[in-house]
Amino acid sequence: MDTEVILTRGSSVAEVVERLIRETTTSVDAALYRLNNPRLACALEDAIRRGVGVQLVLDRNKYEESRTTQELLANGRIPFRLLYGRQGRGTKMHHKFAILDGRRVLTGSYNWTLESEEQNYEGLLILREPEQVAIFHREFEALWAEAAPRQPLL
Repeated sequence: MDTEVILTRGSSVAEVVERLIRETTTSVDAALYRLNNPRLACALEDAIRRGVGVQLVLDRNKYEESRTTQELLANGRIPFRLLYGRQGRGTKMHHKFAILDGRRVLTGSYNWTLESEEQNYEGLLILREPEQVAIFHREFEALWAEAAPRQPLL
């Protein structure tokens, strides 16, 4: 199956994302508008402990607004960079995707947040088509190159 759909109405998207990160063996490259779900941050830290390369690009505005996100990333274990949108301050790096082992892409409306998991109607698509994965990979590489390395604020 090249595409899979998971909706919060019927299941825990965080549980699916966590399971897929546990199955990952080489890399997690994620561009995330928001990240405040401790469960998913722990899954990323665990992946790093297993030797998986992890890189995050986060929206700079949301990072600076969110004490929870800053606390999750304060220990420096998860490499991340911050980026505004295409027109700078006040615009959004609004992506919500992760590339796992260069073979799967997780994308959709789902933010890696407690609100998305517990309150919102959200969706996650899992893409496995190599051409689609390559498009997301090129986008991630461009974002990573554009984003400035950032030390946690705490």
